[in-house]
Amino acid sequence: MRVHWTETAQGHLDAIHAYIARDSSTYAKRMVDRLTRRSQQIADFPLSGRMVPEYEMDQIREVIEGAYRIIYYIKPDQIDVLAVVHGSREIQGE
Repeated sequence: MRVHWTETAQGHLDAIHAYIARDSSTYAKRMVDRLTRRSQQIADFPLSGRMVPEYEMDQIREVIEGAYRIIYYIKPDQIDVLAVVHGSREIQGE
């Protein structure tokens, strides 16, 4: 199944990169690469992520990569990555 990164999720990746790059541009690139590579797992096994507790909808799921939550929505024809947030952040209302 095709994975589409929403503008919001892409913005989150840019912000994560900018934040980490203040200390290490190399590590920032590695982290963003790790996060985007999880798209393959989501594409191959959409139901492998757990349901997001804050939403309790079967179509909204997440996978964890390091300290980050990759939140995605399963549609019949594609998967939309909605957000990439640090695990310590609240997501309600975003």
